[in-house]
Amino acid sequence: MRHVAALAGVGVKTVSRVINGEPNVSAATIAKVNAAARTLDYQPDLHAGNLRRADGRTRTLGLLVGSVDNPFAGAVHRAVEDAALARGVAVFASSLDDDPAREQEAVSAFLRRRVDGLILTTVTESQAYLAPELRRGTPVVFVDREPAGITSDSVVSDNADGAALATRHLLERGHRRVAYLGDRPLIQTARERRRGFLEELGRAGVATRDVPIIEDLHDAESARAATLALFETPNPPTAIFSSQNLVTLGVVHALRELGRHRDIALVGFDDLPLADLLEPGITVVAQDPQQIGRTAAERVFARLDGDVSPAARTVVPTRLIERGSGEIAPRGQG
Repeated sequence: MRHVAALAGVGVKTVSRVINGEPNVSAATIAKVNAAARTLDYQPDLHAGNLRRADGRTRTLGLLVGSVDNPFAGAVHRAVEDAALARGVAVFASSLDDDPAREQEAVSAFLRRRVDGLILTTVTESQAYLAPELRRGTPVVFVDREPAGITSDSVVSDNADGAALATRHLLERGHRRVAYLGDRPLIQTARERRRGFLEELGRAGVATRDVPIIEDLHDAESARAATLALFETPNPPTAIFSSQNLVTLGVVHALRELGRHRDIALVGFDDLPLADLLEPGITVVAQDPQQIGRTAAERVFARLDGDVSPAARTVVPTRLIERGSGEIAPRGQG
């Protein structure tokens, strides 16, 4: 900073005021300081600056998502980043991979960096370990999955309702043997989607005791193998509800291998890139990850701006997108 001050012909304190965006500095002085900083490739030490800044903030957020290679998580990440960038805030992001140990390691790493707020997708049974941080006033917003063991803001989809919508869509087309392919049962959203599926079958008078339910699938390959095995059974389903986008990918691959993609109905939970370009297109219950990410960022910034209202649960609606695969009737019906 001393070198920048010398090159710009101003004092060190003036450089500090320009770097920290403080008022009452002339435009000419700001231009000189910025030009000198560029010439010297100067980057301010935000952690050191944080110690001197009146509000003690680092202008950073910690974001934990399921996996950055999942399109849903990527869309949440982008929405949070766009909202943060508009306020001059950087986002540290990490993948959960549905590993409880990884969750706590990532959160600890964020806190060591003194982030101003946290936006978290979690998998541990309880997030009570964050209670001290909440008492210190750190805003924490949970996305996709609701917290347990503490009370905090959350932004989620209505997973049970979305699963019921998908199931009802298949039942209305005459299907009565509908298979469920789902993620790991320890994941809250997976349990909610299975609940919505089974409750909708029950409301329609379909006996659920013999319904094929295959769980603990977490990627396309495991879902592909499970689907292939399903069609080796004596009484395979006429329709499939896949409760996660990577699971849907595996089901699509398997049905095409079997040559059954035009006679087995399929509805997936969560949209897929290029799902509309397949033949038939993939019918999905789509979430709105952009809105989820945007809303979560808004909640964090509202808390940082002084909002002390009670913790809120915000539900972002899902919607059914008909593209063809979910509209296939059972064989023998038109």
